[in-house]
Amino acid sequence: MSLDHRLSPELEELRRTVEAFAHDVVAPKIGEFYEQHEFPYEIVRDMGRMGLFGLPFPEEYGGMGGDYLALGVALEELARVDSSVAITLEAGVSLGAMPLFHFGTEEQKREWLPRMCTGEVLGAFGLTEPDGGSDAGATRTTAVRDGDEWVINGSKCFITNSGTDITGLVTVTAVTGRKDDGSPLISSIIVPSGTPGFTVGAPYSKVGWNASDTRELSFSDVRVPAGNLLGTEGRGYAQFLRILDEGRIAIAALATGLAQGCVDESVRYAKDRHAFGRPIGHNQAIQFKLADMEMRAHTSRLAWRDAASRLVHGEPFKKEAALAKLYSSEIAVDNAREATQIHGGYGFMNEYPVARMWRDSKILEIGEGTSEVQRLLIARELGV
Repeated sequence: MSLDHRLSPELEELRRTVEAFAHDVVAPKIGEFYEQHEFPYEIVRDMGRMGLFGLPFPEEYGGMGGDYLALGVALEELARVDSSVAITLEAGVSLGAMPLFHFGTEEQKREWLPRMCTGEVLGAFGLTEPDGGSDAGATRTTAVRDGDEWVINGSKCFITNSGTDITGLVTVTAVTGRKDDGSPLISSIIVPSGTPGFTVGAPYSKVGWNASDTRELSFSDVRVPAGNLLGTEGRGYAQFLRILDEGRIAIAALATGLAQGCVDESVRYAKDRHAFGRPIGHNQAIQFKLADMEMRAHTSRLAWRDAASRLVHGEPFKKEAALAKLYSSEIAVDNAREATQIHGGYGFMNEYPVARMWRDSKILEIGEGTSEVQRLLIARELGV
């Protein structure tokens, strides 16, 4: 595989288009949405019209015919300006639509993907539970077969895109039986929004991602058709491992964007802010901080593009995805901290983008596999 991770002319055109959209449309509006804890429906609709939700899907399902490199490019450019908008796209594609694309029947794909690719409908992935985050094998939600229906009981937490006005479905992992050794058989089942017994909680009060929708879900004797099973019964655990492997590349691209956004804002501030008669960017202490921040963002970009290239070319990518996710999430936190320091007191004011970036960065070390989980995965891939 080539190590040249420069973008093709088509991807560079996409990058420039999303960059312009992020600066011209997202940047002027997102601060108000963020502070009001409101979901930015207008911005999401614009993203849908641009085809961003359909980037990695074939045209036959309403997609743009791209791949994970294209998705990553879009996520990075959005996150340079705002992570709430970026995570809405990431979760809508990687966690909402991708399970259907990979594991759904042709009928399920035809029913849902065209509307998901245009952003008309968002999907969510109900995996995490109050007692089962990193230990996803401890799933307690159950689904019992009753004739031609599944009856689902249980709860999920921290589910992105699960309660918006345009959320159409949640793919839920549930225990549908037991293996001979007593371990659970976990399956994935599609639960359409509005199904009786399916209750969506109020939005969480979060530290960051405040313009993103995140909620708790509960299922009380929720009945869905047997045909809503996603893939093969008992393969839900393997399915979500595949989905999370791919999703880590997308999160790495998002984290890279946040890290680069911290550089962008800090360079601008270092040129404009004067102290002791000259711009603070003339001070070597500031210059060194900026150089280190740019080094981190650049290296992070190489990491996620390498993982994405391996995925696109059908090569093993699990270790590279974990490396990219681990490194990018941790340097996003580092860059957000340094950007806040460079801005001084202004960095602690919510009117400045770096304050939002600081609040948004920490969750990147937790969501879609904590840093500790990534280290475990990398060690296992090394054979230890």
